[in-house]
Amino acid sequence: MSGKNFRVVQTGERTNADGKSVTNRILLATPDNEYELMRPELTYIDLPGHLSLHEPMQSIEFVYFPNRGMVSQVVVTKDGRTVEVGVVGKEGYVGAGLAAGLSRSPVREIIQIAGDGFRMTGSALERILRSAPQLQMILKRHAGLQGMQVAQTAACNRLHEIQQRLSRWLLMTQDRVDAGMLPITHDFVATMMGTDRATVSLAASVLQKKGIIEYVRGAVKIANRRKLEKSACECYDVIRHFEDDLGLR
Repeated sequence: MSGKNFRVVQTGERTNADGKSVTNRILLATPDNEYELMRPELTYIDLPGHLSLHEPMQSIEFVYFPNRGMVSQVVVTKDGRTVEVGVVGKEGYVGAGLAAGLSRSPVREIIQIAGDGFRMTGSALERILRSAPQLQMILKRHAGLQGMQVAQTAACNRLHEIQQRLSRWLLMTQDRVDAGMLPITHDFVATMMGTDRATVSLAASVLQKKGIIEYVRGAVKIANRRKLEKSACECYDVIRHFEDDLGLR
């Protein structure tokens, strides 16, 4: 069954038990009867920047459904180096391993851009999934999408130039936060991309000279989305088509 066969409830039509509005697309796409099973278990939380939601190989204690903001999925090597292998925003959820029967994850999941959302214990989700086949299908689709994104990002990090990679990353970030101004710094982008600040700064300078982005203190403004798409490698289109096919955009 295609993800597009699910009726996505409009933003504002759903709340948790405390009346907090839902904008996360996974929660909006869940059928009414199955969402009612989830509703009392959803706790509204703020998601401040740089908050770690999960550390590598820890048990998955909670799952998170972002309303706003963006989560980076990061691989950390023994010598402390890092590289981002995936991102999650309001289109998805954090803790995708649970839907596939896994209790641990090898990645660090950290708030890249501050926002808010909902948290549920992993045990509550596992219990609900026994009576929620449509939700289980939706979550497994997203887990599959995350796997595809990790594979494509790994290829991108190895094969494409930093300017293409940076453009792809900015597009994916903007898709998830729905804003023209992205609160990010060169240092943090460099950490996520597994490179140094000088390399990121040089690539960003080229994009700025072309009128594609503008830098203000602590943030990047997307000045020309169309040119940014042309500057990105094909990895952005590949990942975007995965999301379209699964009805997550």
